[in-house]
Amino acid sequence: MTNTVLPDLEVLGMTKRFGPLVALKDVNLRLRPGQFHALLGENGAGKSTLVKCIMGYYHPDGGKILVDQQEVTVRSPRDAQALGIGMVYQQFTLIPNMTVLENLVISKAKLSPLINWREEEDQLTQFMEKMPFKVSLAARVSSLAAGEKQKVEILKQLFLRNRILILDEPTSVLTPQEADEVLGHLRAMTRAQQISVLIITHKLREVVTFADEVTVLRKGQFVGSGLVSDLTVSQMAEMMVGSEFTTKPKERSASPAKTPKLAIHDLRVHDDAGVEAVRGLQLTIHAGEIVGVAGVSGNGQRELVEVLAGQRQAIAGKILVRGMPFEPTREQIVHHKIYCLPEEPLQNTCVGNMSLAENLAFRNFDREPHAVGGWLINQHMIRRSAQSLIEQYNIKPPYPHLPIRSLSGGNVQRAVLARELSDGVEILIVVNPCFGLDFLATDEIRLQIVAARNRGTAVLLVSEDLDEILELADRTVVMFNGQLVYETTSSGADLALIGRHMTGHAA
Repeated sequence: MTNTVLPDLEVLGMTKRFGPLVALKDVNLRLRPGQFHALLGENGAGKSTLVKCIMGYYHPDGGKILVDQQEVTVRSPRDAQALGIGMVYQQFTLIPNMTVLENLVISKAKLSPLINWREEEDQLTQFMEKMPFKVSLAARVSSLAAGEKQKVEILKQLFLRNRILILDEPTSVLTPQEADEVLGHLRAMTRAQQISVLIITHKLREVVTFADEVTVLRKGQFVGSGLVSDLTVSQMAEMMVGSEFTTKPKERSASPAKTPKLAIHDLRVHDDAGVEAVRGLQLTIHAGEIVGVAGVSGNGQRELVEVLAGQRQAIAGKILVRGMPFEPTREQIVHHKIYCLPEEPLQNTCVGNMSLAENLAFRNFDREPHAVGGWLINQHMIRRSAQSLIEQYNIKPPYPHLPIRSLSGGNVQRAVLARELSDGVEILIVVNPCFGLDFLATDEIRLQIVAARNRGTAVLLVSEDLDEILELADRTVVMFNGQLVYETTSSGADLALIGRHMTGHAA
């Protein structure tokens, strides 16, 4: 990529309403040429709304977009691309069954009905030679690792000659090494004045390591901006959530007991296609212990959790709970108090149109005091129990009658955690508990998980966020290709070594 004069992007007084809701109010942002700029804010702060206004997905109700000090009108993403602005989304937009070459070619705004594939390949080969990311043009996207797919998404924007890249949580599915490699290359390109980057991220480590400047939104309003070199992590976090944010220490009781609560022996599980996704897995979790399972998505974690939760049948192996054989039926799950906080709980463990109170009662709606004789439901007691949990777990808004789908992601997570912890849980299975949540909700949920551990609960934490695992877990294991390939104490963890095992390159 040859050096070109980069555009200066500025947003002034941006306002966007959705009916009576003011999603953005008088927001300012400036992305200077060759800058790596981080956009911060908790969930609902207006970050996505702002970048969608810049990209032309939304039409603002007030404010201006300036490119090189000239006001522009962006009606669609195609208008944004014409100005040299492209976006890399949190979810991959590539077509899995096509090659890298084919995905890049069809991304062009103008495409001839008759494609000269040899000519396109020659042009893309020359383009790739100038790029910091090396991905085979002949590779089928479905065969690529998550890090390689993210590189292709970025390459697509560069191939379209976009000089401003907006990145939405670009490292959420990457290993630490992949994240550092991708962001490191992008930062080098900003230093070389080849591109400018605006990144939305919750990971302050990435902000401190790679960003030049931050802009912070809170409740739809511009809070402030500043050079990263002039701000501490605590100052950035407080800007995001206000003075209410204080990171509480995750205080731990004594070391885990030597009493095994959950033991998995030679577990084998098929995925939906009949391929063995879990292959001879062995794992023991003790009372008062959090074991974190690290790994790139798609290495058998989902199938393992589904077997433990009774959603999938194992083809071989044994599961023991306190030394006794365990079959994940509802009766045994309730008897052994094995509960689960799955990923995306609103889709996976709630009924959106039912009330908050009813969702909180799913575990025990047919038992005293919620039911008489196992069938006559006492709605008054269900609401009363719900109100107690709402207060204890700070669920907002605190109204038991509201449909649970009307709650924010963090409050849905609080509600499900309240339900799963309220019945003296013995074994807790937690999957990506804080994915996409703001700092305040993340801190509260992590405190609850550690508190359960301190009460003697055995916790299996499956997470794609390695920082989360190392903060919460007593032991960390790495899952790759359906097996546990590495184990370490979290306090003595070597990030580089964990990352190599996560990608199968430990040798």
